[in-house]
Amino acid sequence: MSDVTYYVAMPFLIDADGSPVAGTAEECQSSTAALRRAEAMARGTGHIGAVAFSRCGDPMTGEFGDATLLRKFGNVPEDLATL
Repeated sequence: MSDVTYYVAMPFLIDADGSPVAGTAEECQSSTAALRRAEAMARGTGHIGAVAFSRCGDPMTGEFGDATLLRKFGNVPEDLATL
């Protein structure tokens, strides 16, 4: 099977210690949809920001490349290496 690209929007919240944490990621149909969803998530109640990113890989083997940041919205951590 060939590589598939997944587009994702993910919000950020503040935990009980006051640290930013990733919320529940949502898969989107396209990069445009991920950008729109992340922008809306960033304005959601309790959210401090959001990101839109893509990730390519082969779902049959479970091998995926690093995430590619499409855009940040609001106040998100600088280090997004764990996407």
